[in-house]
Amino acid sequence: MARKLLFLLLLVAPFVTPAQVTYQTIQSSKLGETRELKIQLPRNYEQNKDKVYPVMLVLDGDYLFEPVAGNVDYYSYWEDIPEMIVVGVNQVSTREEDAFYDNQRFLPADKGAKFFEFLGMELLPFVESKYRTAPFRVIVGHDFTSNFINYYLLKETPLFQGYINLSPDLAPEMANRVASSLERSTNKTWYYLATSGEDIPSLKEEIIDFDAKLAGITNKNLFYNFDNFEDATHYTLVGNAIPKAIEQIFQVYRPISIQDYNRILLQTSVSAYDYLVEKYESIHTLFGIDKTVRINDFMAVYNAMEKTRNWEGLKDLSKLAAKNYPKTMLATYFDARYEEEIGDPKKAMRSYQNAYGQEPVAFLTVDFMLEKAEKIKNDFGY
Repeated sequence: MARKLLFLLLLVAPFVTPAQVTYQTIQSSKLGETRELKIQLPRNYEQNKDKVYPVMLVLDGDYLFEPVAGNVDYYSYWEDIPEMIVVGVNQVSTREEDAFYDNQRFLPADKGAKFFEFLGMELLPFVESKYRTAPFRVIVGHDFTSNFINYYLLKETPLFQGYINLSPDLAPEMANRVASSLERSTNKTWYYLATSGEDIPSLKEEIIDFDAKLAGITNKNLFYNFDNFEDATHYTLVGNAIPKAIEQIFQVYRPISIQDYNRILLQTSVSAYDYLVEKYESIHTLFGIDKTVRINDFMAVYNAMEKTRNWEGLKDLSKLAAKNYPKTMLATYFDARYEEEIGDPKKAMRSYQNAYGQEPVAFLTVDFMLEKAEKIKNDFGY
């Protein structure tokens, strides 16, 4: 028995590929030196030759890379977020120089200006030339480097769509500049900000004021979230904030939740079908992923249509199911339910019978579908 189990594990092992972390260097002409990188590729990256991936760029990679990469791998494993390429830049001896700004304009200067150009003009092109990347990028920083990531937001065409600010040590005027940029932005931007009850007092006070500015912005293109972790310190807040930030930035990607179901789908003013289509169109537009609609998402929308008695919506849902799962009973079931509810039992009976020979899916089996057909036959004497 033990030998059989070992043999099965050996067969399965090649298909259970862990996330791949490599340690690389990049020669920078901007900086005039070599920089160390940590790069985590998604599981089965080599097997999925046609798939592209968003990029998560992590400053302070010497200590921030592992918690960010670990959370990305964990959440993407459960399909709550897309798989991503995570790139960490080690700055153990250079972070203050890298994040340097002048005292007149409070913009990157000297080594800080060179590092700004290095990330945008050398590192990102290097990653994009070497790996299959999607045009969605997130950048992460902590205190000095958290302030630094905001300089990219001030550009006319920002390089990043997502910004994870972990207790930023804000430069003078940075709060006003960021608020102004986000207020007038026509680009969709995900902005996360965190502090804590035991954060460095001077930083915490500025961050609380910063939150007040950002919370008042009404731009529909801004997706802003703030957390104040009561019992965390300047350093331990990082462990709390990273998963919260990742969840919030990639909220559209996750499966439809119970909260989404109750708060959105059960509202009769909302088209559950349109919500589903727009969700997956957003996933494609933002992350470059043509994702098959999840079975659970189909069932959430179907249940909402049943609850709200939206029978017409079942016709569109059936067409979408046929496109995503053409060999299964899913579209057939939605068709049959529609025909039952509009008062065409004979057609519904035939639809249920059509499930014979199709693949089962969710709770739908041949026995279940034929029993439904038989019940209609008996009830109406066909």
